[in-house]
Amino acid sequence: MRPAFPKLHAVTDERIARRPDVEQISAALARGAPDLALHARGHTLTGLEHHRLAVRLRPSPSASVRLFVNDRLDVALAVGADGVHLAADSLGVADARRLGPSWLVGRSVHAVADARAARAAGADYLLAGPVFATPTHPDAIPLGLAGLEAIVAVGLPVIAIGGVTVERIPALRAAGAWGAAAIRALWDAGDPAAAARAMEDALQR
Repeated sequence: MRPAFPKLHAVTDERIARRPDVEQISAALARGAPDLALHARGHTLTGLEHHRLAVRLRPSPSASVRLFVNDRLDVALAVGADGVHLAADSLGVADARRLGPSWLVGRSVHAVADARAARAAGADYLLAGPVFATPTHPDAIPLGLAGLEAIVAVGLPVIAIGGVTVERIPALRAAGAWGAAAIRALWDAGDPAAAARAMEDALQR
């Protein structure tokens, strides 16, 4: 894993993708946490909507923020993304590597077997969750900290997602997580810059 791989990941969903202030919020998040990954994600977005979202999130060339595109490899190519993130049922890691040899490639996992398969396929990192109950996936059974620890033991950097708050970050770090990803805790914060700063600070401890 590259040393500069971000610890804090701000992930969008369809609701956030269609917000008129998404550019302003992403800029505020970047001010609060310069070492940030922004994920253009939205399962039901059209290709054009996904592309527009990625363009709106794309940081300036001088920024340290990384742009990831979830699942849409065509969009990632079109916008010059830094990486792609693949859902469990997406194309394989090797397919992504052929399209973007320089990309950081991650895979969503929900069990140790998924993590082992992703590592064998050559993924750079794992997104594990949901660790805690979350309204984003209300029917999913949370991994809990023990489940997160088991995935961490597979040996790749793990980004924890699902019910992540700044108060829970110390427990996630204690379980071995490299970093954390959030949706509502960042995008819906009253002060996005302060929320991102607090999370990034907690992840550095």
